[in-house]
Amino acid sequence: QVQLVESGGGLVQPGGSLRVSCAASGRTFSNKAMGWFRQAPGKEREFVATINWSGSTTYYAASVKGRFTISRDNAKNTMFLQMNNLKPEDTAVYYCAAARSPAYTTFTDRYDSWGQGTQVTVSS
Repeated sequence: QVQLVESGGGLVQPGGSLRVSCAASGRTFSNKAMGWFRQAPGKEREFVATINWSGSTTYYAASVKGRFTISRDNAKNTMFLQMNNLKPEDTAVYYCAAARSPAYTTFTDRYDSWGQGTQVTVSS
């Protein structure tokens, strides 16, 4: 497993942008697919975006496609989520996760390492 720490959350106005980061420890980061999930109050955790081990392939939830961009820097053991045109419904705690395999996946149970989460609030 890897240890994951998110950062970069905060308060932003509707239509604004924010970039959250996920720093990983351990030498296996570059061998693993990674993902972002989010959980709003009173709702279940939901998939947001995922990226394969090399960064060559990504996949997004329909609700964020075209607004969010997932990326990674394996040399720095870091993953990012650039969020543009944010909406109030994007308000949630955002979690990064490391998968068991190099191939990207949207399934929560295929991830075995999770960060503690970072709060993103979209409000005027």
